[in-house]
Amino acid sequence: MSRARVAVLVSGSGSNLQALIDAARTPDHPAELAVVVSNVSGAFALERARQAGLPTEVVSHRDFSERAVYDAELVRRLRAHAVEWVCLAGFMRLLGPTFLQAFPMRVLNVHPALLPAFPGMHAPRQALEAGVKLTGCTVHFVDEGADTGPIIAQAAVEVLDTDDVEALATRIQAQEHRLYPQALALAVSGRLRLEGRRVLSA
Repeated sequence: MSRARVAVLVSGSGSNLQALIDAARTPDHPAELAVVVSNVSGAFALERARQAGLPTEVVSHRDFSERAVYDAELVRRLRAHAVEWVCLAGFMRLLGPTFLQAFPMRVLNVHPALLPAFPGMHAPRQALEAGVKLTGCTVHFVDEGADTGPIIAQAAVEVLDTDDVEALATRIQAQEHRLYPQALALAVSGRLRLEGRRVLSA
C-alpha cells in the first residue's frame, strides 16, 4: 500500500506530533511522516522527531522579513521531502496563501475547542471563563483565517466543576491525541469531500 507523505510543522513540545508518530508506526495507517519542521530551534518536538528517526528542519520566521517569503521557503523544504500533506501540531504561525495554495485542502490543524467556539489562543481558559459545560477539540482544514477552516472531526470534553485551566487542557489534549491521527487517516485516504463548508464522507 502506498502511504501519503506528511510533514508536521511544530513550535513546542510536540505531544500531538508524538501521537502522529505512534499512529504512523502501525502497519495499516495510510500516512507516513516524511519530515518535521519547526520555526523554533529549541522545540522539544524536534527531539521527539529525532528519537523516532525522522528528518528534521528548522526554518526560523525571524530570518525572513515577509511572511510570503517565509512561506515560500517552507514550501521549498517540504517539496524537497516529496511532501503531499501537512499537519500543524502546535505550530504558532499563521500560514498565508503562498503556502496554502501549494497544498490546497491538504493542510490540517488540531485546535483545543469545539470550533467555531473559542478560536485563537488559550481556548481552555476561554471555555472556563465562558462557563460552558462542554468543550473539546477540532481537527480542521486550514484556510487563511485563524481556526476558521472546514471542520473534519470533533470530540467533546465535559467541563467539570473542579476544573482549572491545566486540568481541562490535559483532558482535551488526550482527545486530540486520539482524534488527530484518525482524521489524518480519513483525509489522506480520499474518504472526505467538501460541500460548501461541510466536510462529508466520500
